[in-house]
Amino acid sequence: MNGRRQSGNIDDRRRSGFGRKAGIGGGIIGIIIVAAVTLFSGGGIGDVLSNITGSGALQPQYSQSAYEPTAEDEQLAVFASQVLAGTEDVWTREFRRQGWGEYEAPRMVLFSGAVNSGCGQATSQTGPFYCSADQTVYIDLDFFKDMKHTIGADGDFAYAYVIAHEVGHHVQYLLGTLGDAHSRMSRLSETEANKISVRLELQADFYAGVWAALDNEMFNSIEEGDVENAINAASKIGDDYLQKKAYGREIPDAFNHGRSEQRVRWLTKGIQTGNPNYGDTFSHAYDRL
Repeated sequence: MNGRRQSGNIDDRRRSGFGRKAGIGGGIIGIIIVAAVTLFSGGGIGDVLSNITGSGALQPQYSQSAYEPTAEDEQLAVFASQVLAGTEDVWTREFRRQGWGEYEAPRMVLFSGAVNSGCGQATSQTGPFYCSADQTVYIDLDFFKDMKHTIGADGDFAYAYVIAHEVGHHVQYLLGTLGDAHSRMSRLSETEANKISVRLELQADFYAGVWAALDNEMFNSIEEGDVENAINAASKIGDDYLQKKAYGREIPDAFNHGRSEQRVRWLTKGIQTGNPNYGDTFSHAYDRL
């Protein structure tokens, strides 16, 4: 990413947040517990954000002093902005090439501690998320540090994968996939709605892989070890992996992002094909994803 342009769609709200103490409270494992229970009970992303924010078990650990970014924080902010710019370049070209119209880029909000979004209030423990209500990706950059220390996923390309995945949800929104899926989910049982959620998440993984392939085609951006880092990250954020860490067992009916092997498979397929038309996760039988 050295020398790459930065996006003009960044809204930096970090200085309006709070400094975070050592430790991450419930962290990503706590997120899975709350999200699984909420979605299994028929809730949507707004409910997940609300429950994570209000859960007594997940009280965020913040200091009262104003947030002051470190040199590492500033490097991560520049990197995130460059990755977002890369998604703008790739998807602008791809939308035109596919005849999908003009690509409308999302905004990205950088925050520290807590943030108000179009989908409700959230804390950094929510993790990165896309809100279709305001077409914005939200991220506390400390999440990247947590990836390394909590689940052992590290490296620039692993971080880029996280951002590209959330932008993948924006692509779904623009193509109407996200709205159609949410409409279907509202009419289904909790278990069946979760299966639709898995299909959405795996397609977002695929789109992240497509972005990586096309960004490399345009800018020669992938270096040795990058793909392995992204695949390692995908393997560490599967529902089965995280639930085993949280519960000691799997709860398949509460899966909402997919198994580790599924996430790796669809991310890899996106990287290998570089073609967004090969990412139909809705026509396959659920047990063949």
